Amino acid sequence: MSEKLQDKPEPSTAKRPAGVLSLAQLLEHNHTPAPTLIEPGLLPSSGILFLGGVPKLGKSILAANLALALASGSSRTGFHVPARRRVLICQFELPTAQFAQRLALMRSPIGETADAHLFVDTEAAGHLLSAPRGFDHFLRAIRAAKADVVVLDPLYSTHDQDENDTRAMAALCHTLLRLRDASGVALIVIHHVKKAAGRHEIGSAFRGSSALHAVGDSYLLLVRPSPSSLAVELRFQFRYAPAAEPRLLALDPETLWFQPSRSDPASAEARRKVETTDVERALAVSGPSRFNQLRQQLMDLSQCSRRTAQLAIQRACEQGLIINDNGQYRLTL
Repeated sequence: MSEKLQDKPEPSTAKRPAGVLSLAQLLEHNHTPAPTLIEPGLLPSSGILFLGGVPKLGKSILAANLALALASGSSRTGFHVPARRRVLICQFELPTAQFAQRLALMRSPIGETADAHLFVDTEAAGHLLSAPRGFDHFLRAIRAAKADVVVLDPLYSTHDQDENDTRAMAALCHTLLRLRDASGVALIVIHHVKKAAGRHEIGSAFRGSSALHAVGDSYLLLVRPSPSSLAVELRFQFRYAPAAEPRLLALDPETLWFQPSRSDPASAEARRKVETTDVERALAVSGPSRFNQLRQQLMDLSQCSRRTAQLAIQRACEQGLIINDNGQYRLTL
């Protein structure tokens, strides 16, 4: 039986009082807790979620999974989505055509359920939140999409500040708060972690963490449990919700969806053959890559040997499915 989708409840039109309020007035107009957009406690209403990890772990894939789950009102990747939301993705790493191909793969398991609620800002590149014109661009895009949730992927592409400078990061975080307050949206922000992050760090593992701690409501850290592992482990830190146990996710290379995993899929039986379509999916995951990076991505996704991955890349080139553009392999557009 198909799941009945719930749209976002209509906001109340009653004007809330402002200024100095008595306790009775405050409770009268704030008696109902704001709904959490992703349970358990991952994304509060009008909250800020920082999602991070080292490169090539799948941060952008997971962020797109969460965006599609929100837009379709479906509970996937092990998280519960109580109601469908309007989501705007502002991503800066992939060309628009390649990002569309990635979303097309992810769309296959959910059909058209997210089509009317997921939006992509194709003009986000080049606009900086730290500049007035850039801030206005993002605010206009949010209002055009009537978004409830905005994905910024990655944070470093939205500013020109020194992420090792506490004052600069504090100013950037203040800009994130301004964007949230001016639009009423929740933010999912993809960010990098420090090179020297400790094993047990979560929120403090992010670059500029002393400033981020002042604005973040939730922190989601992706780590590789072991060098040979094909799974990723999610570690959580919440400001308002109880602590959550880490959980394992495994990426389905056919759909590019992360799924809960009870054990590391590295022990699963290796596939006997790698198809050229697997090479295309690997590039859809990683974006334009040098040969060694593409080969490793293909080995991780398909659980194949180095030689098998190399031959599959060669066949994909010969068939014109991918091209070598000045040392960078990319999909044929």
